Amino acid sequence: MRSVELFAGAGGLAMGVSLAGFESSAVVERDRWACDTIRENQRRGYPLVQGWPLWEGDVRHFEWASVSEGVDLLAAGPPCQPFSMAGKHRAFSDKRDMFPATVEVIRILRPKSFIIENVKGLTRSSFANYYQYILLQLEFPEVLRAPNENWEDHLKRLQEEKTSGALHHLGLTYNVAPTLVNAADYGVPQRRERVFIVGFRSDLGVEWSFPKASHSMDALLYSQWVSGDYWERHGIPRNGRPVAPPAVGGRVRQLASSLFAPDEKPWRTVRDALSDVPDPRAREARSFTNHVFQRGARTYPGHTGSPLDLPAKTLKAGDHGVPGGENMLVCDDGTVRYFTVRESARIQTFPDGFVFHGSWTETMRQLGNAVPVALARRVASSVVECLAESQMRHLSGLRARRLA
Repeated sequence: MRSVELFAGAGGLAMGVSLAGFESSAVVERDRWACDTIRENQRRGYPLVQGWPLWEGDVRHFEWASVSEGVDLLAAGPPCQPFSMAGKHRAFSDKRDMFPATVEVIRILRPKSFIIENVKGLTRSSFANYYQYILLQLEFPEVLRAPNENWEDHLKRLQEEKTSGALHHLGLTYNVAPTLVNAADYGVPQRRERVFIVGFRSDLGVEWSFPKASHSMDALLYSQWVSGDYWERHGIPRNGRPVAPPAVGGRVRQLASSLFAPDEKPWRTVRDALSDVPDPRAREARSFTNHVFQRGARTYPGHTGSPLDLPAKTLKAGDHGVPGGENMLVCDDGTVRYFTVRESARIQTFPDGFVFHGSWTETMRQLGNAVPVALARRVASSVVECLAESQMRHLSGLRARRLA
């Protein structure tokens, strides 16, 4: 199956799509540092990115006619700054809003499916109307905004025509399913909440729902404070284990009194992700790429770093350098230090063989903007399954008609 990636960044979403079995027809990214990262891995012969036809530039200027017909999946991570909690919250008024460009590419390529990822801030009440506008444009990409029509009027027209049934005759419509998910629930060692908007072309008859969570906080609490398996796995003796935080004491007692352990796997923690990675100040650290100690980490109110025995806080890109609290590790002795690039890549589930190009600030920005590879793969794999089932139904229908 063939895919196209927009706003690819360093390639987290694109890598997950490739791991799910898609072959890329175009990978488009305008940031030169992120493109250099992909190109460097291609030069090094890293297998997952070898076939990526990378194009450095604005998706609005790409020659989409060069992409042959038959795109199965469009994957995109439009810039999140217009909707980020830390941004200026300008949404449609922000020139970095690339949802209109994404809809335009969907209208041109008519992919069988799409996966779009963005920040949780997109779902805030202050963006409710514009979020609805985005979803309706993705559902009906052929309903263009008139030259003198503002987005609010276009939204009203889309809503009225959908309600009246006037849009049912269109040749290109999508069944769209938006979902807010926590990456930690899918085995990513990071509490990262993101919106995934997944759509399938209506003519395929696909019924899709977001994959079921495979990991849980309850399972982590059980393995830490009820069975003790977590500490045993990491070789921490009983007299060296911390006590359960008061905030989770009640839940731990409930789990201990239950007849059964949680069905899910435990959330993966920072300790799980970095258990075999040496301290960046140690001699052994030289065997790991992008694993260089950075000075200057310090705590301040609201920014206290990520504890070892929980999933990391959300890694962030930062507009003015590397953010402190979200990109710091709290060590066993209570001191803090910045995550190295390699440690951050582990937390974002990039493989160790994938290297990052640029300064520490630039590489951390690439990682803060990335989709965790493991989560991208899980979502893309669920899309593959539905597309394959749709194709089988189509082939079965053709055979039945021939026999008739």
